[in-house]
Amino acid sequence: MAKLYAIGEALIDFIPHTKGVALKDVSSFNTQVGGAPANVASCVAKLGKSSALITQLGQDAFGDLIEETLYKVGVDTSYIMRTNEANTGLAFVSLTEDGERDFAFYRKPSADMLMQGTNVDFTEQDILHFCSVDLIPSPMKDTHIQVIQQMHATGGTVVFDPNLRFPLWPSSIALRNTVQAFLPLAHIVKISDEELEFITGSNHTDSIMTLFHGHTEVVIFTEGANGASIYTKKGRIAHHDGFKVKVQDTTGAGDAFIGATIYQLLGQDVISYLINNAKEILTFSNAVGALTTTQNGAIQSLPNLSMVKELKEEE
Repeated sequence: MAKLYAIGEALIDFIPHTKGVALKDVSSFNTQVGGAPANVASCVAKLGKSSALITQLGQDAFGDLIEETLYKVGVDTSYIMRTNEANTGLAFVSLTEDGERDFAFYRKPSADMLMQGTNVDFTEQDILHFCSVDLIPSPMKDTHIQVIQQMHATGGTVVFDPNLRFPLWPSSIALRNTVQAFLPLAHIVKISDEELEFITGSNHTDSIMTLFHGHTEVVIFTEGANGASIYTKKGRIAHHDGFKVKVQDTTGAGDAFIGATIYQLLGQDVISYLINNAKEILTFSNAVGALTTTQNGAIQSLPNLSMVKELKEEE
C-alpha cells in the first residue's frame, strides 16, 4: 500500500484564547499538537490513507501527548524516536483578528533536531514530505539528506514545502541558501507567494519557472485567499480560486492543503496523475485547507471526507 512519510518537527502549539493581542500580552493559551510534518501526516490519515511521521520527541509529557494524538488520528508512530537529550519543541502563537499568526519557538535544541538517522523500507509508490524547519544545521538535517537520498534510490516521490520560519534561523541568508539547495531534490514543490518572493527575489509568476531544476517536475503555487495554481515546465496548467469561509485560525491550513494533495496522489502514477487531474486536485485541496481555518488549531480542525464533499457541492 502506498504511504506518506513526513519527516521533521512535531511540537506543541500554545494557541491564545484571545485574538488581536500581542504575544507578550497573551494571558492564557490552549495547547495543540502541531508541526507541519505532523499536520500533513494527520491530514492524510484522517482522510483515509496511510501515513507515518519520522521524528524524535523528548521523554516528557508533551512528547507523550504528541505520540498519543497522532496514534489516535491514525498516523503510524513506529518511526517516532524518543530521547532524554532534549525536550519536545514548543511554539507560542499569537493571532490577529483575521487569524494570522506570530510565533515564538522554544527549541534550542529540541528533541527532533538531535535525531541521528533512521531506517525506512520505502517503496516506489511512497511519498516523502519535508519542510525547512528541521534543515537548520543539526543531526536532523543530515537525517533529512539520508532519507531523501533513500527515497530517490527507491524511485518514490519527494515533496518539499519550504514553510519558512524566520525566527529559527541565524540569518535570512542561511535560510534562503538552505532552501535553494534542497529545492532541486523534490519532484513536487509547494510554495506560497510570500515564500516565492523571499527565495527568488520576485513574486512575479515568471519566477516560478526558475524553480525547475534537478528533480523538480511540478510546482504548486498558493496565494492564500486567492487560491492556488499548478505549474509544470511548460507553464501554468490549472488554477482554482479557493473557497470563501469564515476564518478563525490559519494554523495548519497550508499543511492541510498539501496533505490533501498527497492524499489524492497516493497509489497513483504521481506526476502524470497530478498533471492530468490538476484542477480537480486543486479544488479538493483548497476545500480541505479552507475548512481547516474555520476552527482553532491544526490537527483537531482537519476535516473528514464528508465535510469536504459538502463544501465542494456548495461551490
